[in-house]
Amino acid sequence: MIYEGSCHCGNVAFEVEGEFTEAVDCNCSLCRRRGGLLAFVPRDKLVLKTPEANLSTYTFNSHVIRHHFCANCGIAPFGEAVTPDGAAMASINLRCIPAVDLGALTVKAYDGAAR
Repeated sequence: MIYEGSCHCGNVAFEVEGEFTEAVDCNCSLCRRRGGLLAFVPRDKLVLKTPEANLSTYTFNSHVIRHHFCANCGIAPFGEAVTPDGAAMASINLRCIPAVDLGALTVKAYDGAAR
């Protein structure tokens, strides 16, 4: 299924293809503060619908994940990285997709802070 998502103000908008029944609640220092519920898809399943120039990007720790956010409203709808086997992936903040029923998701804790 293809879903539409965005930041709060719409300055960063995207479409993503996937079946979202599970989410990861990561407690790394960034995710813990922003409260996202993450799902992971191959990068080619995410299509940015607004200009790439609208993305602001933050990296930390090992600087391998590009955490994208909107500089206007501050919401972080997705991130990008490469898996250890070299595959490009995107982490989608399911809270940024209005059509996803968050209450129906199976939420799994991930202890990113334990690394």
